[in-house]
Amino acid sequence: MFTIDKYVVAESLEEAYELNKSRRNAIIGGMLWLRMGRKKIRTAIDLSALNLNKIDEDDESFKIGCMCTLRDLETHENLNKSFNNIFHKSLKHIVGVQMRNLATIGGSIYSRFGFSDILTALLSLDSYAELFKGGIIPLNEYVNMPLDNDILMKIIINKDGRMPACNSHRISATDFPVLTCAVSNKENEWFVVVGARPMKGKLSTFNLNNNYEKDDIDNAVLNIIDNISFGTNIRGSKEYRQILADALIKRNIDEILNGGYYAD
Repeated sequence: MFTIDKYVVAESLEEAYELNKSRRNAIIGGMLWLRMGRKKIRTAIDLSALNLNKIDEDDESFKIGCMCTLRDLETHENLNKSFNNIFHKSLKHIVGVQMRNLATIGGSIYSRFGFSDILTALLSLDSYAELFKGGIIPLNEYVNMPLDNDILMKIIINKDGRMPACNSHRISATDFPVLTCAVSNKENEWFVVVGARPMKGKLSTFNLNNNYEKDDIDNAVLNIIDNISFGTNIRGSKEYRQILADALIKRNIDEILNGGYYAD
């Protein structure tokens, strides 16, 4: 259990940023992972008064505030309708509704968890991180940056016409994933993300022309797997994850090519 010396509800992002400069202070969200450690926090910084718990939509994009919960994304009708139900499908296996009502998108993405289903899904889309000081950065770049004291304000997803699909493999329904996978397609370009390797999601791309054959897909998938690092942990071996990756990538590609809407 962690301990807190002082609790502050930030009145502005500037105040939160200045407080977060100290390594002894911490921004708090759902606190699901924070409470599992023994960290002593001098000042806990609460962002709940800064209007960062909304999902805004316009003609070009969705803007998701960092204090939105995973449940907010899972149940948002327009967000799921725009991206082939990918958020509902990628999040529904995470423990239970109670946990998804607490876990925030900001905490999930900032932490760059290797097992993160939502990170895998977002990397397959045209997604960006909006930082208080750092501005707007492609999500694929942000997740590979070192942790710092900047504040992740929003996740932006552009409506660029991609058709996504995602799936995962778990030993049991609500366990951590053995492997996560998301694929999206825009015209001839394909975006493939494999996560829980057990490392964080990695984005790969390939192209298919209009006259592609099955062998072209098989070769593209094989090339992606050959260029991704897999590891071994208590949930699965490196070799097992490589086999899973081949199956999950092809299932997602098949769903996209067949135009199916993945309902429950």
